[in-house]
Amino acid sequence: MKKLIILLFVLTGATFSFAQTSKPKMTDSKSDTTGKYVYTCPMHPEIITDKPGKCPKCGMTLVKKKVDKIYTCTMHPEVISDKPGKCPKCGMELVEKKTTTPMKM
Repeated sequence: MKKLIILLFVLTGATFSFAQTSKPKMTDSKSDTTGKYVYTCPMHPEIITDKPGKCPKCGMTLVKKKVDKIYTCTMHPEVISDKPGKCPKCGMELVEKKTTTPMKM
């Protein structure tokens, strides 16, 4: 009977020690600093935004797309593109959007 209890404690301890290290933690998408994300409509690729939501033309859910650089208009910051070009509202050249790191207080 003593051997059975000791064996039960050993197996329980081994189970708990393996259970804690069996799965690696998944990293949060917010901590991914290797690229930037935009949201675009699958049916209307000209619709690009930096926030999730619905397409204003068809109402479909916007899908997340990873891009290397994001371009925006200096006069119209709501205009976002994943490639350089001209602003559709004023015709100015789009500039690369710089991400700022939050200040620590």
